[in-house]
Amino acid sequence: MQSGSYRFDRVEFAGSLGDLGTLIPLAIGLITINGLSFSAVFLWVGLFYLIAGLYYRLPIPVQPLKLVSAIAIAFPEKITIPVIAATGVLFGGALLVLAFTGLIDRLARLFTRPIVRGIQLGLGFILMIKGLELINRPELLPGSSHSISLGSIPLNPLLGLAALALVLCLLNSRRYPAALMVVIAGIAVALPFGSLHDLHWEFGPTAMDLVIPGVNDFTTALFLLVIPQLPLTIGNAVIGTSDTARNLFGSGSATARVSNRSFSLGMGLINLCVGLMAAMPLCHGAGGLAAHYRFGARTGGSNIMLGLLFILIALAFGGIGVGLLSTIPNAVLGVLLLFAGLELALLIRDVRERQELFIILLIAGISLATANMGIAFVAGIIVSGFLRWRGIKI
Repeated sequence: MQSGSYRFDRVEFAGSLGDLGTLIPLAIGLITINGLSFSAVFLWVGLFYLIAGLYYRLPIPVQPLKLVSAIAIAFPEKITIPVIAATGVLFGGALLVLAFTGLIDRLARLFTRPIVRGIQLGLGFILMIKGLELINRPELLPGSSHSISLGSIPLNPLLGLAALALVLCLLNSRRYPAALMVVIAGIAVALPFGSLHDLHWEFGPTAMDLVIPGVNDFTTALFLLVIPQLPLTIGNAVIGTSDTARNLFGSGSATARVSNRSFSLGMGLINLCVGLMAAMPLCHGAGGLAAHYRFGARTGGSNIMLGLLFILIALAFGGIGVGLLSTIPNAVLGVLLLFAGLELALLIRDVRERQELFIILLIAGISLATANMGIAFVAGIIVSGFLRWRGIKI
């Protein structure tokens, strides 16, 4: 079925699942460890997917703020629900200021092609490594501490190898889309091992409350979460996503609404709402776009279908939502991340100059060593400027 520039079919739906490897583990961590409302988290994820699909008419991804989510999950005693709420408000406000003043476009001038490709390559490597880590885990299911083995070999890595083979065989298939098939197969494998064993069927949403942070919450959020996250978001979620969209869909009418300012404005508005509801702070991402594209998504129809699905789960199945999403094995999420990383890393194929490749590899190397794209970005800009200033040729 197709409507105008939207397509609604199994290939498009399969493409919408391509970025679950990023979204689900972090969302489940924030819900189970930090105490966020399941329904609030996935209601806003679904709404943002829906809005982005309707506006851009492209498979623009919706992702957690990765640095914010990782710090929150690692330090739940410091990053409380009011602090997460303050993060959304401050982060949204900062992006709105950048959009309305036009500063986002001025900052974009710092992101030359080698800088952007370096960020994309580094993030691609990070996604591949995270994917392989998920495949190599002994635990079959997200959030579980139990290892299931066949003989002396954990089941999860074996499932990962089988999932890799399945994706490679179906990568170009439209009849049997790879992402959809591998998710279905993974859930089917997990069912006999009790993936739904502890599920208590409760319908309706979980509690969603308006949260007003205090002064201390805003201070903690600003210095621990917002300031470290902003460079990564500007580089990847705004400029990197704009660049990736044009690389994948061209610079014509298909990407007419794609711009640094529109991404900054959209993320700013949604995070103000997310903050007041103490949901998960959200962004776009070059890796997520590459993942959706890799597994078949070509229109905003993928966003609309996935957005409506998340809204349904949030409002109708809030009480069992974590259990339902936890039936997707770690290995399957890892395989999705691995292929997303590969697709993103391949964007450097348009670079031929040795000087640009030097900056790209420097940024990618620093991002791998530090796991901090902000540091890698700053280092890349400093070295690139120094080489131009001194007229040094690599």
